[in-house]
Amino acid sequence: VLTVSADKTAKVWEISQDGNGIVMKTLTSGSGGLEDMLVGCLWQNDHLITVSLGGTINVYSASDLEKVPLTLSGHIKNVSALIMFKSDPSMVLSCSYDGIVIKWIRGVGYSGNINMKDHAPIKCFVAVEGEVILSGFDNKVWRAPIQEDEYGPAEHVDVGSQPKDLCVALSAPEIVLVATDSGAVLLKGMEVLSSINLGFTVTASAISPDGTEAILGGQDGKLHIYSVSGDTLTEEAVLEKHRGAITVIHYSPDVSMFASGDANREAVVWDRSTREVKLNNMLYHTARINCLSWSPDNTMVATGSLDTNVIIYELGKPASSRITIKAAHLGGVYGVAFADECNILSSGEDGCVRQWTIASE
Repeated sequence: VLTVSADKTAKVWEISQDGNGIVMKTLTSGSGGLEDMLVGCLWQNDHLITVSLGGTINVYSASDLEKVPLTLSGHIKNVSALIMFKSDPSMVLSCSYDGIVIKWIRGVGYSGNINMKDHAPIKCFVAVEGEVILSGFDNKVWRAPIQEDEYGPAEHVDVGSQPKDLCVALSAPEIVLVATDSGAVLLKGMEVLSSINLGFTVTASAISPDGTEAILGGQDGKLHIYSVSGDTLTEEAVLEKHRGAITVIHYSPDVSMFASGDANREAVVWDRSTREVKLNNMLYHTARINCLSWSPDNTMVATGSLDTNVIIYELGKPASSRITIKAAHLGGVYGVAFADECNILSSGEDGCVRQWTIASE
């Protein structure tokens, strides 16, 4: 017989004819925290399966109880961020509100937890090669190196007000732009270069890979473009097209374009040099756009929305010829990322990360 308990152990018993039991083996796993209390089990053929309060499944071998168990886990809260790295397109990082960061291998699945619970809840999460940058609901921005399957010592800086959005210059990752209620904060490593009051409520931000240009979106639906020189932001242009608060902004991989989404369900693709609209009428969601991603070849834009759908638009074609993934995530889509030109990943309120194949017509 297999039993599990809130004492965080599983026990395998041998039951004699008179009904008495002898413990053959006690199985322990996890760090011993509250989330490691065991709440369910199953003995299926040679598999002993236990389930913890935190949602972790351990699979033991009944014929070899000394064998290290196979661990399966996932998110149990809203998955708000998806990160993919150019150096390893098979690896995906996903982050949920409760501070759980999970590594996934495409085609394989779960590859391990990187626990950031010390910094939960997490509101903003970005990553560059070998390092994550995040913020919660206090005034701090944290940076931590990724060392194999764990984080190294995290450092933080107080930016003076609660971050609304974070973005990092990919070619100069020490430069981070932090959007706050009243403006922006420029960070270089753990140093605050400048804290600038811009005179409007900032709701989204983006910084070019080389760190020389920044785009800040406002509650008023306007996009403000700034040149960045040292610790100074100089306004270059204001773009007006959106009719709701800006929720997300991203540069294209070749940095020739950028795309923005708003709370009034519309997305817009802009030409960076002319600052004119490149793809219009991207109005097929029925609720706020939460996330946005570019395909690696700069030809497609995917948007995820509170309406549970993911929509993929192709540049050079009218927005009406879109591809729609309906009901991708119950409760809303909060993360979207292209793996390549044929596959896209999404995450959402349901705690799931899904990979979709874009069917060629």
